[in-house]
Amino acid sequence: MNYEREPHGVYFMIDNKSFYASVESVARSEDPLESVIVVMSEAENTNGGLILAASPTAKRLFGLSNVSRCRDLPHDERLSVVPPRMNLYIKKNLEINQIFTQFVADEDCYPYSIDESILDMTKSWRLFGKTPLEVAKKMQTTVHDRLGLWTTIGIGETPVQAKLALDLFAKHDQDLMGELTYESFPQKIWSITKLESVWSIGRRTAAHLNRVGIHSMDDLAHANPYELKTEFGVIGTQLLALAWGIDRSELSNLITPHDKSWGNSQVLPRDYLDQKEIETVIKEIGNQVASRMRHHHQQAGCVSLMIGFSYASTNGDGRSGFAHTMRIDTTDNPDQINQYLINLFRGSWNGEGIRNIAVGLSHLSTSRSLQLDLFTNPHTQIKQNLMVRVLDKIHDQFGATALIPASSLLNGATMLERSALVGGHNGGNSFD
Repeated sequence: MNYEREPHGVYFMIDNKSFYASVESVARSEDPLESVIVVMSEAENTNGGLILAASPTAKRLFGLSNVSRCRDLPHDERLSVVPPRMNLYIKKNLEINQIFTQFVADEDCYPYSIDESILDMTKSWRLFGKTPLEVAKKMQTTVHDRLGLWTTIGIGETPVQAKLALDLFAKHDQDLMGELTYESFPQKIWSITKLESVWSIGRRTAAHLNRVGIHSMDDLAHANPYELKTEFGVIGTQLLALAWGIDRSELSNLITPHDKSWGNSQVLPRDYLDQKEIETVIKEIGNQVASRMRHHHQQAGCVSLMIGFSYASTNGDGRSGFAHTMRIDTTDNPDQINQYLINLFRGSWNGEGIRNIAVGLSHLSTSRSLQLDLFTNPHTQIKQNLMVRVLDKIHDQFGATALIPASSLLNGATMLERSALVGGHNGGNSFD
């Protein structure tokens, strides 16, 4: 590869170390690196509770991870288990990014998730130090001095180099720093044989690479590019670029998907076996997704339903669930959309226990007027459309629970409970 033809910038990929657990530690006047604390999701939603974050010491002492469950927790008096406070974490995330913008222009600071941000420091790093590493340390110290939180920083000449430096090196470094360049990339990356440890290479992709004789990043970097593209499609080209640390993306150019869709999913609080309860939740999710779509003046020509079986049902017949998609007459009417979803459900469900439900709407088009159906009374259609629009206005002004269908008061309904959640978890009583 001729690196002279590739973009050379300075990028920081910054992760807030054990973010939720660190915020809770600071709130309790404890050192995030020394505290022994776990943030646990609501038990009723995740078969006993799911660990959302564990402090570094808790991970080291008890072998915990962010995919562990309540049953994995030891009975140890040193360990504090606390519920999530999503509003507090959002507030701290905003404060952290405000600190970042003291080192970089607002338009060059890109939140990547609630605990990660990527900064394009190409134009500004020289204002704050002699080297990018010195600037990163100054930024890290500033965040810790003001908020008590530790950040982990990956530095690279491209965004993908910064991400790999963060995941593979900074998170395991005593100073919480990692750096990659075009020059150091072969030495530091090509020796990796655990391909799934590299960002964007999942377990299945790693297995596929192994099957075609690629067992290391060195093998990937020196594979025939035409064979890679033939075997993997456009992903093969991206994998080759990854193995060389090449990333020509411009963060300022936001990508607009060609076929946008709307969707939502829920993990149910228990195994659902009653058809009426299951269909109540399907309709609640259908109403929510359709409302979001109408808010953007769109209508759908396709509905999708994914049903995930409970653990017991999966062990019983070997299936984990089912997913179906149906082309429909374009509409934004929630009753019509829900009827399609119910038909999809009834056509495939055979009494299995249900634990996950997901609804999607796609093949979107602009909805500016009501398209009347010749086989339905036009006055009825106009009245139904008017009622939907009035409900949308009430919800926009007074909240989603200002007016609710009576079915949301039935056993098994989840809308009222979930309306108080933030990102699917407890938001906390306040921002403090």
